[in-house]
Amino acid sequence: MKVVVATHGHCFDGLCSAVVFSSLLRQLEGDGVAFTYRSCGYGVSQQTAAEEHLTGDVNAILDYRFTPSERLHWYFDHHQTAFADAAARRYFDERAAQSERFVFDPAISSCTKLLYDTAVTKFGLKTDFDELVGWADIVDSASFENAAAAIDRQDPVQRLVSVVEHYGNDGFIAQMVAALSSRPLLAVAKSADVQRRYAPLGKRHDRFVDAVRTKAQRRGRVVFVDLTDKPLELIGKFVTYALFPESVYSVVVAQVQHGFKISVGYNPWCGHMLDTDISSICARYGGGGHPVVGGISVADGPRAQAIASHIADELAC
Repeated sequence: MKVVVATHGHCFDGLCSAVVFSSLLRQLEGDGVAFTYRSCGYGVSQQTAAEEHLTGDVNAILDYRFTPSERLHWYFDHHQTAFADAAARRYFDERAAQSERFVFDPAISSCTKLLYDTAVTKFGLKTDFDELVGWADIVDSASFENAAAAIDRQDPVQRLVSVVEHYGNDGFIAQMVAALSSRPLLAVAKSADVQRRYAPLGKRHDRFVDAVRTKAQRRGRVVFVDLTDKPLELIGKFVTYALFPESVYSVVVAQVQHGFKISVGYNPWCGHMLDTDISSICARYGGGGHPVVGGISVADGPRAQAIASHIADELAC
């Protein structure tokens, strides 16, 4: 049986979702399952879960935007912006009414948790992934104790998270799913391969922190950072909150390898309540995400700067 798993690429939650789902399929279908993993993203040149990519005997989309297709057999997601339009949502609802294999819940903090809880309660998954699920949930929901802990890369698992976010293409996901399916999370995180891949990322992270510190602007309760002058090697999450702990929101616009990326987020450690759905703001410009964090990919630099500046002004009010 050929199984295609299209999951959110360069994302720890997307990877962990693929690990749990692969274990579930092996339990349900036996050892004769051959997996192909597709790393999906929202960038200008990134792969999507388009219908023509669903080429397996069984096809699944995890932690990524829904594709209305008869070729799709499994779907799990928790993003507020999972459906491109009302027609896609109606199609999902029809499939979900007929099958427990279609699950969407934006109230769940990570797709890994959603998938694991469903796999255990509905399909009798016997493999224990509590540690993996716990870390995926912390990372995707930013449930760290504080901002400093969120950017600390002394912990081996945090280093693995950075490696996944940087290298998470098709081949890397396949490699990591195999590793995390057969070895404890900490053992994989401490492995020589992960540590080797992380070595250059640590220096890039330090350069990113310096760039944010130098170029950040305060706009009321918002930290706005324009990093479009040259392509970035790495974008670090939560850095603005560690440098500006009193900020409520951050908007970072940066030049990446293929275009420009706008990252919008809420600081969960600021002491102020969330009062804006970030995913709905990002959706206006073709992006998406969660109420507390979202992103937009733009091909043109000046347009990306204009959008980011407008969002920062809107959140500053």
